[in-house]
Amino acid sequence: MTTPAIQVTDVTVHYGEVLALDHASLSVAPGRVCGLIGMNGSGKSTMFGAIMGRLRPDTGNVLINGENPAKARKQGTIGYVPQSEAVDWAFPLSVRDVVMMGRYGGMGITRRPRRADHDAVDRALERVELTEFAGRQIGQLSGGQKKRAFVARGIAQGATTLLLDEPFAGVDKRSEATMTRLLRELASDGATILVSTHDLHALPALADEAVLLMRRVLMHGSPAEVLKPENLALAFGLDVLDRAESQDSTEPQHSPHAQDSEDAA
Repeated sequence: MTTPAIQVTDVTVHYGEVLALDHASLSVAPGRVCGLIGMNGSGKSTMFGAIMGRLRPDTGNVLINGENPAKARKQGTIGYVPQSEAVDWAFPLSVRDVVMMGRYGGMGITRRPRRADHDAVDRALERVELTEFAGRQIGQLSGGQKKRAFVARGIAQGATTLLLDEPFAGVDKRSEATMTRLLRELASDGATILVSTHDLHALPALADEAVLLMRRVLMHGSPAEVLKPENLALAFGLDVLDRAESQDSTEPQHSPHAQDSEDAA
């Protein structure tokens, strides 16, 4: 039996009196892309924090490829792509610097890159199609390019499990398609991808499976099944049914992303 890449078992987390996760359980196999969906306050960020080992659950446990999260982080097998709001884009780091950060765990206290580190960064930049932007300050990239830079950091690090927090927020459709293709390629190579997203329209093309979260896992199945209006209503409210019915009689809707251009960076 294959060991799950991500195994969350009966995890409960409180912030003071606030219940953020309530006996939540989740299992994702290697080589799969899993979409994590739920309204604001549903516990998605808390789930990411528990999986990364950055917060300690009140109950339950988390394993990454059979190891505890702290060991997975030390070994570099888990990588994280944060929301844009969590990054200081004015900090004077180049794209190459950001990607090189993925190699720090193997450099020792001097953090002096070796030839193998430079080669790994070059391969990662090429994989995400950012080689020509390697010397550019990270904040000067477009929204989609910034997200790919952090994916490249995970690739250079050698992460086999990647967590992405709202990777499609603030990116245009071209960037979204590029990111989707990249994540699908990484999964085909054996990586496990967990993506938190509000972009429900993009989910079927991106994910093999989806998880509907409202402090606990309400449903875990194929995107087609999870995205049925009657299932979304469990987490998002009955107005989802009304919106779905109105959209059935109109043209397909585009996601309300900012129209930043890859070529403008």
